[in-house]
Parts: sequence; C-alpha cells; structure tokens
Amino acid sequence: MTKNVVVSGYYGYDNFGDDAILSVIVDHLHQLRANITVLSHDPGKTSYYYQVNSVKNFNLLWVIFAIKNCDVLISGGGSLLQDVTSLKSLLYYSFVIWLAKAFNKQVIIFAQGIGPLQRPISQNIVRNLISRCELVTVRDPKSADYLAAWGINAQLVSDPVFSLDLPRSKPEPTVGIQLRAFKTLNDAFLAKLAQKVVTEFADKKIELYVFQNALDMRISQVFEKMLKKLCPEIQTEIVHSLSQNDFIVKISRLEYMIAMRFHAVLVAVKTGVPTIAINYDAKVAKLAYEACLPLLTISVDEDFEEAFVKLKELSPQDLLEYSKTKNFDWSEFDKILR
Repeated sequence: MTKNVVVSGYYGYDNFGDDAILSVIVDHLHQLRANITVLSHDPGKTSYYYQVNSVKNFNLLWVIFAIKNCDVLISGGGSLLQDVTSLKSLLYYSFVIWLAKAFNKQVIIFAQGIGPLQRPISQNIVRNLISRCELVTVRDPKSADYLAAWGINAQLVSDPVFSLDLPRSKPEPTVGIQLRAFKTLNDAFLAKLAQKVVTEFADKKIELYVFQNALDMRISQVFEKMLKKLCPEIQTEIVHSLSQNDFIVKISRLEYMIAMRFHAVLVAVKTGVPTIAINYDAKVAKLAYEACLPLLTISVDEDFEEAFVKLKELSPQDLLEYSKTKNFDWSEFDKILR
C-alpha cells in the first residue's frame, strides 16, 4: 500500500545542509513509492526541485490538512528540538509532532540533534512528545545520551548526507573556502587566514561558497576583499544561489577546501577533497577528528602553518574510504514506511 508521508524540517530557506538532508529523505521515499508532502518556507521552489507536494510551513490550515491525511510524519533532520535559537522555533516543530500524534499518525524523529533545552518547559514538551514516537534516530552520541537519561531508546545514525551518491571529479586548480557568520569569528582571524591563503594558493582560483545568504554572504564578501587587498591579481568568485546538486558538483572538482559548515566539510570529504575544517561547532570538530582532517579553532594564535602542511598531506583515497564507513542505516525506517 502506498504511504502518504509528511516531512517537517527547516526546509525552503535555501540552506545547503538542510536541503541536502531533504534530498536524501525524498530520494529514499521516492524509491518506496510514497506520496510526499514537505512543509516548506517556499513551497513552490521545494515542489519544483524535489518533485513533491509542498505546503507553506506556517499556513496552519494546510499543515493540519496535510497531517490529517498522512500515514507517517518525518520530523527532521537537523537540530529542530532545541530552544537556543528560539522557543518559538521549538514550539512550532513540537506542535507539528503533537498534531500528528493527535491524529494518531506514526512519527519518525529523523537524524536529529536533540537540545540544548535550557527551559524546563522545553524539556517537558520534548520528553513527552518523543516518548510517543514510533522511531527516534539521532545523529550524535550526546543526543542519544540525553534521551537515554529520560528512558528513551534512540538509534544513533550517521548523517544522512553520507548516503548520497556523490561524484568524484578530476581536481581543478581551485580552492574552496566556506565561511559563515559566527559570534567568535573576528577580523584578526580572517586576516591571518587570508594571508595564509594568498601565500599558499595565489596561483589558484579561490571560490567562496555561500550556503545560506543571510549568514554566509557578507562574511564571504569581506574575506574576498581581504584577499584582493593582499593580492590584487588573485582570481576569486563568490559561489551562491545554486541548486544543491550544482554546489556538490563544484565542490567535487576542488583541489582543496577550507570550511566551517558541517555539510561543507562532509561533502568535501565525501568527494575526496582534502579539507581544513574550522571548528565553530562540536559536530565539525567530531567529523574532523574521525576523518583525520586538520582543524583550526577560531583563534589568531592557531598554528596555521601546521594545518596547511597537514592539508597537503591528506590522501583523497583515504577520505573516500572513510566515507564508505558512514553509510546510513534505513532498515528501521523502512519497517514503518513499507
């Protein structure tokens, strides 16, 4: 029997990482011949790119209609159930799950990072909702431990983007740099990084990747100006507003990557591109450690020389072999969807 599935997450906001996760979910659901509806900030674009039904995520009547008529709700991936971004965000994603359970639908928590949950009310809401879900999968041990303390058994899974079949192209003389705005990212660190990039790669094209305009564009423009001031003849390009697939194809052709965002690092590793990770989040540090990547902290005192030496010593084949160990396990997921 064909299942009607609603997918809820941070979709339709032109965020590369979330869009990549949605692509994985949708591709798998298409293989299962499910009818798919995505709750999205931009339903038109989501429908066009993913060949699914889509409704506005904050249109209450359409959300209620979609969930009432589904068999399964998939909530995730990403960090939806946390109250650091805002309590409003947590309440919205919790409401969607509550609504599904109110209509007696099956609910899958898909590859989420749980928490931080700073408020007692947030903890109570999440604990009560997740304990009623048919399948709970989390993307990191900390989330699994958090739920285990509540007596909730969660399955630890790899990031779903590891399951994408990504291309590996012949490297071009191009270096990718992916930066995002962050509270501790400062001009002194950027200036030192720019100097090192010019010293090492003045003869190569520099592509600055904007995965989310609101957080990545301005910092990329600032960094481009730093590079041009140090070396006016250096070739640069700000890469933005591409489809998820086009971003991946461009990354696969890089000779090297220097990246902050988790999925920028992941895609580079998955396509065998030697990468320096910039540690702004624990999940980036964990990936760098597992894949044996050089890791920069956001500090002017960081040893940039050592990181760039290690970068050039990385083996693309070793990165590809590491990626093969991180296959996503769909077995429990499929038991509910089939």
